[in-house]
Amino acid sequence: EGRVELLGGGSIQIFNLTEEDAGIYTCMADNANATIEAQAQLTIQVPPQFLKRPDNVYAYESMDIVFDCEVSGSPAPTVKWVKNGDAVIPSDYFKIIKEHNLQVLGLVKSDEGFYQCLAENEAGNIQSSAQLIILDHGSGGVAGPAGPSPSAPRDVVASLVSTRFIKLTWRPPAEPHGDELTYSVFYSQEGTSRERVVNTSRPGEMQVTIQNLMPDSKYRFRVVAHNSNGQGESSAALKVATQAEVQVPGPAPNLQAVSNTPTSVSLSWDKPITGNGEMLTYKVFYTDKSFDNEQDVDVDIQSYTMTGLKKNTEYSFRVVANNKHGPGVSTDDVAVRTLSDVPSAPPQNLTLEVQNSKSIMLRWNPPPLSDQNGEITGYKIRYRKGSRRSEAAETTGGTQLNKIIDGLERGTEYSFRVSAITVNGTGPATEWTTTETFESDLDESRVPDQPSSLHVRPLVNSIVVSWTPPENQDIVVRGYTIGYGIGSPHAQTIKVDYKQRYYTIENLFPSSHYVITLKAYNNVGEGIPVYESAITRPQSDPIDPDVDMSINYHAPYTPVPDPSPMMPPVGVQSSVLSHDTIKVTWADNSLPKNQKITDNRFYTVRWKTNIPANTKVK
Repeated sequence: EGRVELLGGGSIQIFNLTEEDAGIYTCMADNANATIEAQAQLTIQVPPQFLKRPDNVYAYESMDIVFDCEVSGSPAPTVKWVKNGDAVIPSDYFKIIKEHNLQVLGLVKSDEGFYQCLAENEAGNIQSSAQLIILDHGSGGVAGPAGPSPSAPRDVVASLVSTRFIKLTWRPPAEPHGDELTYSVFYSQEGTSRERVVNTSRPGEMQVTIQNLMPDSKYRFRVVAHNSNGQGESSAALKVATQAEVQVPGPAPNLQAVSNTPTSVSLSWDKPITGNGEMLTYKVFYTDKSFDNEQDVDVDIQSYTMTGLKKNTEYSFRVVANNKHGPGVSTDDVAVRTLSDVPSAPPQNLTLEVQNSKSIMLRWNPPPLSDQNGEITGYKIRYRKGSRRSEAAETTGGTQLNKIIDGLERGTEYSFRVSAITVNGTGPATEWTTTETFESDLDESRVPDQPSSLHVRPLVNSIVVSWTPPENQDIVVRGYTIGYGIGSPHAQTIKVDYKQRYYTIENLFPSSHYVITLKAYNNVGEGIPVYESAITRPQSDPIDPDVDMSINYHAPYTPVPDPSPMMPPVGVQSSVLSHDTIKVTWADNSLPKNQKITDNRFYTVRWKTNIPANTKVK
């Protein structure tokens, strides 16, 4: 974008900074003998900005409401709430949820007013306000223009009482004045003036469970019915006390998790506020989020360093305090990612491809994901000529998995190895891989010529194939494709290196007629094929002897004699399928009409080219 400029001495200057420019910058210097690196972190300060502003809220008394306030900035802004100019202090009824949102439980008339969300960091501050307006229900039980509302629900009872919840049931009003009744349960803790409300989930339902109550506490409940005309009369108040909780510890506050090294996380926490007796031990639970398999460890003090973790991996931690009564309430999960590190494994599948007399293409895959230990920011390629110890080096970007090394010498052997780089440094390198540049710049604008010879030697369960390269040595050959099959060479294919001159086709059937084809190929495509056929030996022959490849390579091929003459096929037809394939079909009058072969017969197809200087029957 033209915002980065390289200055003398290796320095860089960045103009018009944006938040995306923040990060770790690495300066790398290398020569033939060594490489050194140094790092610096650039932190960008960005003033707070609203992602979501609080909106005006209209609600009835006893309802729960939430003011949203989402902000961004760097460093992360601190957020506080103000009501009518006074700071909002978090309590049982004013809670900060989801980082910055303000929740007000059990609205009362005095909660009405203007609420401001203030966000501030070192780069600046912003504020946004919204109004809370408490609506009036109107008087219940009085007939309006649309008709009367319900009378009070009857027989409100607590059918189930636990430490932190109470289940209420009731009977319908004596005068419902409608069929589809819904109900609201208003409740408050003894000693407070705030009522909260819970509504039934569907019309006609006459039970509700009030959650998140305090143990061993007294509550006041009343139930109101609603019909199509509005809210009805309230039931008489019902007072119920929750059960006392078993004397186990509460959650350990202020759980902190910090990664100190790529394989360790330090944890600390405070003693539970509701201790209910002396703490005996703490149990630390931790989970590798990539596997979701929770493990635990026992600790006697209020801190612990977890070691032996995976590098650059996200873990979640929680702590449970134990006393003589047993395990207590768990903390919320705290997530932390272990630090990154240099890769612990080299890149995979390094291959070399000679392009011409002066350049070689390298290709590779990244290290296994579990061994990358962080984001791969680049790859370092080291190479040397012949047996020399001095090396040259090149680097690539993190997503680039190939590189052409040019400016090399003709007909010279070069060795290469590649290593992956993270912000922490360079990982281990691959083994040295060697290849040789071409003596001259060969032609790769066309496919190779036909191999100059093809020889086959059949055994019981294998056929040894040997060949010589095309006579025209000025065209690049990058390898050979061998095709074979019973009656057709297209059943199986094998690719071999351009230096190879023989190959043994294994796992064949005895006494079977195989057709074999050989084609040289390069990056343009495959050349003209050469064909041979052979019948594997019968099973009764001795086990395949060890084959002397040098003898086989120079031995002339003796064609297999044709089987005893049979009635000649009829209706021979041919059709061109591709530039190097012709399909031939025929009928056999000695077979049934369905032409199904039930004996061991096979057919030999003979053909010749129309080139007079190379007329040859096969």
